[in-house]
Amino acid sequence: MPVVWFIRHGESESNANLKTTHPAESALTAQGYEEAIKVPPVITQQPDLIVVSPYLRARQTAVPTIEKFPNTAVETWPVEEFTYLHPGEYEDTTGAERWPAAKAYWEGNDPQLKHGGAGESFVELMVRVQALQTRLAQHPADFIVMFSHGLFLRAVLHSNIVGSYEATALQMERYRHFVWAVHMPNCAILKATIAANGRFTFSGYDTIHLTD
Repeated sequence: MPVVWFIRHGESESNANLKTTHPAESALTAQGYEEAIKVPPVITQQPDLIVVSPYLRARQTAVPTIEKFPNTAVETWPVEEFTYLHPGEYEDTTGAERWPAAKAYWEGNDPQLKHGGAGESFVELMVRVQALQTRLAQHPADFIVMFSHGLFLRAVLHSNIVGSYEATALQMERYRHFVWAVHMPNCAILKATIAANGRFTFSGYDTIHLTD
């Protein structure tokens, strides 16, 4: 059965509560780079494909792995983070400063809401999640390594656990509680196998490579 390793990016400026400029341009911190170089040693089989989010922190995290496997194809897919706040909220702000807007967004629990007209709605997130799972189930590669983001990858995991891509207010509330309860560390690896019927089976987060 095909295997996919979903990898969250290393610690970013936003994760470290540093000021940012744009959600797509939050770079890795020094710790994030250290985490990124711990990923390639645990990938002992050459991937058939390396998939990377278009966001900077995921691209930077992927570099050590890409350098280890120079003959593996690299593709950018729309597996970027769920950016539910308007991108303008990120300009010269920290995560703590953005928290009141984030808290209000989640408490509103509106799957259709596009914050400030430019944030991604929960409906749009679930469309991306379903599209990714369909694409992976149909892909000919046997082993794919994907560098993505915490909220997005937990949306993938959650949709498989509940068996639904519905973007209702109830599902949004459940996803919110799931995210708050199930932390995904930076550079954690979520390993999955894809059955012939397209069903994903997950083995949990692998973080042993991050321990000293």
